[in-house]
Amino acid sequence: MSHESTSRRIAAVAVLSLAALAVCFLAACSPTAGASGPSDAPVAVTGGDIVGALDGGIAVYRGIPFASPPVGELRWKPPQPVGAWDGVKTANEFGAACMQPPYAAGSFYKSPGLSVSEDCLTLNVWTGAAPDAKRPVMVWIHGGALTRGSGANPVYDGTNLAKKGVVVVTVNYRLGPFGYLAHPELTAESEHASSGNYGVLDQIAALRWVQQNIARFGGDPGNVTIFGESAGSWSVNYLVSTPLARGLFHKAIGESGANFGPMAPLAAANGADSGENVGVAFAHAAGAGSLADLRALPAGAVLATFADAGRGFRTRGNVDGWVFPKSVSETFTAGEENPVAVIVGFNANEMTTLTPPGAVPKSREALLERIAQQYGADRVDAYLAAYPASGDADAAASYYDSARDGLFGWQMREWARATTRNGRSAWLYFFTHQPATEGREGLGAYHAAEIAYAFDNEGVSGRVATETDIRVADLVSSYWVCFAENGDPNGPGLPKWPSYTLEDESYQELGASGETAAVTGTKLLANQLSFHDSLRQAEQ
Repeated sequence: MSHESTSRRIAAVAVLSLAALAVCFLAACSPTAGASGPSDAPVAVTGGDIVGALDGGIAVYRGIPFASPPVGELRWKPPQPVGAWDGVKTANEFGAACMQPPYAAGSFYKSPGLSVSEDCLTLNVWTGAAPDAKRPVMVWIHGGALTRGSGANPVYDGTNLAKKGVVVVTVNYRLGPFGYLAHPELTAESEHASSGNYGVLDQIAALRWVQQNIARFGGDPGNVTIFGESAGSWSVNYLVSTPLARGLFHKAIGESGANFGPMAPLAAANGADSGENVGVAFAHAAGAGSLADLRALPAGAVLATFADAGRGFRTRGNVDGWVFPKSVSETFTAGEENPVAVIVGFNANEMTTLTPPGAVPKSREALLERIAQQYGADRVDAYLAAYPASGDADAAASYYDSARDGLFGWQMREWARATTRNGRSAWLYFFTHQPATEGREGLGAYHAAEIAYAFDNEGVSGRVATETDIRVADLVSSYWVCFAENGDPNGPGLPKWPSYTLEDESYQELGASGETAAVTGTKLLANQLSFHDSLRQAEQ
């Protein structure tokens, strides 16, 4: 966090009212007062010794390799063990982000100054603990549609969570075609007859690194929580579903993303949709007649083929029989997912930053035409019962809300339902706070808005933290820390958050007006999500 941002935070805290101070929840579950802290001595990790930076009682280690660079013959192979280095490695700089196309100019999510490389399998650690302190560990998996992003985003800075008593890890993993390309020749060379799930395998390798090394940073390898947003939440959902990650983590938090729809198989005949068929088409588009040709291509050429929107290449996991023996939905239906408690939820205004302006209906008539095309004319009345639009002024909100629930709301509720059906605990949230960030007025609780609050980083990246921002960030981050500590978000001084049950379907509104910024409800968006239930049932 910059000195300027820290000053803003301190100034805002200084003017908090007595009422607001009464509901602060700092260190609600993992107080650090009186505990011994980290040192600046070298730390022995897989591969050799590293030294980080100690600042204000928090030690930070950046750019730690957790696997060999996936280059040359290791491109499109499962991650291999990290090689040893000589001497003490200085871990003060973030590693390069994995290969990815830049965001379009003016993109809401653009992250300037990002260096990219195939040599990108690194992670970062924030800790305020002495070795062997056995503090809860929180491993963050970044979003970006499995095509962009890195663990180095300033909003993911783990300093403030570490001050609340957890050890924080952020991870890079292969993206786009480097992380998710399946191909018959890749399947043939695999001892598991698998291809295309390399990004997931990278995340699993990072979790294995955590198991082997995190105790030296004061973390407890027996108490690991994975959390992520958007594609990071897809990834958390994947990790809960894959048998390869069993025992590597113990709780999961999913923010706006899951995979309860169909998953493509690795292979299919007659040109049907499958990972391998898409990969063959990709290789043809890249001018590569063989796997050897694909591996010989410069990374930039692979990326250029992927960046061509007309290629139709997906970035999702496939059912390969090894990483995913079944789809996520089938795995949960069979009760075969990793048995962990979860926090899951989504934001009130997910689509305001994800929808191109030209795609938003400007009139009721245009909305009804769109709905008839998308769902069928016989469903227009059912749609309007769930998402009313009495006039032109309502068209955009109706469209935004229905898209939100189709992409996020239904998925997150289904995750809560499936977890509960299988005898595990779940907590569902609905984030409604509008960040007080200049230039983002009117966007509401947009996609990814909650991340800064989960990290207690409401004052980074040019944000101006208001009293309400600070209160919401303290609330959300404290819930997350309590869950990491105890498997339950509830803790001393926190507003009670009931667990989700199939009977009352309780949820917590995070960012609600009022001093506590939290309100409990039941049956979140029941009519709207029932409409999407009917659509899913019709597809089966």
